[in-house]
Amino acid sequence: MTSNILARAKRPADIPQTPATPPAPPETEASLLAHAHELAREFAQQAADHDRTGAVPADQIAALFRRGLLRLTIARRDGGHGAGLPLARRIVQTLAEGDPSVALIVAMHYSYHAGIARARRKLPGAQSWPEALARTLIQDALQAPALINAIQVEPELGSPSFGGLPKTIARQEGRHWRITGHKRYATGSHLLSWLAVLAMTDEASPRIGVFLVPRQTPGVHIIETWNPLGMRATASHDIQFQDVAIPLNQVIELHEASQGLRRDPQTLSWYFSLIASVYTGAAQSAQDWLTQFLTQRRPSALAGGSLADLPTVQDTVGRIQLWLDASNALLDHHADAYDQGAADAAALGAVAKYTAVENAVQATALALELAGNHGLSRDNPLERHYRDTQCARIHSPPNPLLRGNAGRAILQKASAGSSAPRPPA
Repeated sequence: MTSNILARAKRPADIPQTPATPPAPPETEASLLAHAHELAREFAQQAADHDRTGAVPADQIAALFRRGLLRLTIARRDGGHGAGLPLARRIVQTLAEGDPSVALIVAMHYSYHAGIARARRKLPGAQSWPEALARTLIQDALQAPALINAIQVEPELGSPSFGGLPKTIARQEGRHWRITGHKRYATGSHLLSWLAVLAMTDEASPRIGVFLVPRQTPGVHIIETWNPLGMRATASHDIQFQDVAIPLNQVIELHEASQGLRRDPQTLSWYFSLIASVYTGAAQSAQDWLTQFLTQRRPSALAGGSLADLPTVQDTVGRIQLWLDASNALLDHHADAYDQGAADAAALGAVAKYTAVENAVQATALALELAGNHGLSRDNPLERHYRDTQCARIHSPPNPLLRGNAGRAILQKASAGSSAPRPPA
């Protein structure tokens, strides 16, 4: 009965397929990190070509699947590695050192399957997933590179982080939802098997929820609009939904639209951590290239010495390294706090994301300034690392919004304190 109700995700034709085999047993953290480091080195060899052409990294996703890294956050009882946030963020950052576009696509997939694992354990605050739907997504991900990502941004709405309701409409017709709308910035678009689409029902009392749509369902059309400064291989194209039919039970978190978009603090923690780890990895690659360049560059004026011998150069490289160290310390602290169930984990995640994004942008800009013309040359990867980190600030909630929220909170607290009755002298 279940197989007749659920619309199974067809495998994206872009990704080389691997015959379905029973999943291997979970590996140790050390072996998983070793896989990530090896693949990152391989991905780095193709990153410049993908940046130049904007081609989707299908072979890289297939390689991650073969090494078992796409099942990292699937629960162990379901055939995955059951990784928590600390290991997931380290692997994402490692992959980003090779190709941050690949890492970003994978980060979104990790976050969703971590949410499914929380839901099936019925942890407090976890999203509500229909059991049959959760099993379907898990089995798909174990048998093939069946990626999933949230599809939320719209041309008129922008990011839902700023408030407002989606224009994408889900209309109930018999035993199906029929979805119509236009979404933007669908990271991984061509490589996705499942689209988690934010939409609003057309009922008399509208509800809002996330509708799970197999990407190759009739009526789903990818519009190739993605042509950005950096992160070019993420294939974050537009997607048009034209009367797309899915079963009624392929929806999660359906609630009254009057309540607005509800953000799960646990999902936010994963999102903040993994997004920040992507760009920290890109900045680390910039630092790695810079240090190699500085130690090898020996201008004649230095009488045989290298640029690395200059105190001013050492000061600049040290500044970059301290930014990266601070980012990693904050991200690790947040991930550990989350895994230990800290009540303020989401707030810590916002601080870590804000700081890591600012540090990544500043670090690559300073590296480019120090390297001069060599850094600007497209024959070297530094200018690509710089362009990629510029994209860090576009992820919602963007840093200006986080600053505004923090400022508003502290000023409201101060205002409440100043209006309170003063104790007698």
